[in-house]
Amino acid sequence: MSYPKQVYFGDGGEISANFRPESTGPNLGEPGKDAIHYLATTATTRGEFGLYRVEMSPKAGGPKTHFHRSISESFFILDGTVRLFNGEEWVDAEKGDFLHVPQGGLHAYRNDSDAPAQMLLLFAPGAPREKYFEGLSQLAHATDEERARFLDEHDSYFVE
Repeated sequence: MSYPKQVYFGDGGEISANFRPESTGPNLGEPGKDAIHYLATTATTRGEFGLYRVEMSPKAGGPKTHFHRSISESFFILDGTVRLFNGEEWVDAEKGDFLHVPQGGLHAYRNDSDAPAQMLLLFAPGAPREKYFEGLSQLAHATDEERARFLDEHDSYFVE
């Protein structure tokens, strides 16, 4: 392996960091319940990755088994217990546990516990996952065709 292709060509560096204090509220949902914090979006990372903090209320459930064709997804548990499906079996992941799923890898997650949980989701390379998270609530009233188009547009392929 080698380093990626050079992106910055200046000689003195630049002021371009993005700081997000912990006190910043979630971008979607309610704090302490089901919420998503946009820590680093595709726009802020210039397409390199997307990083999100997910807060899950007790018994929150989660997405069914699916895969992505163009992005990998990684999970890092911050607090509580999150059930992660690694394509073969469900694992009770706890604080400090990590799962990486490459493109094409089957996976799912959910909070089945009686306690809240938090995790980081990392997508690489970056993709506009914010539009996916924000559009999920509109799928309840979507036709099968609209739902299929939305999922295809957002590189999410669910399996039975």
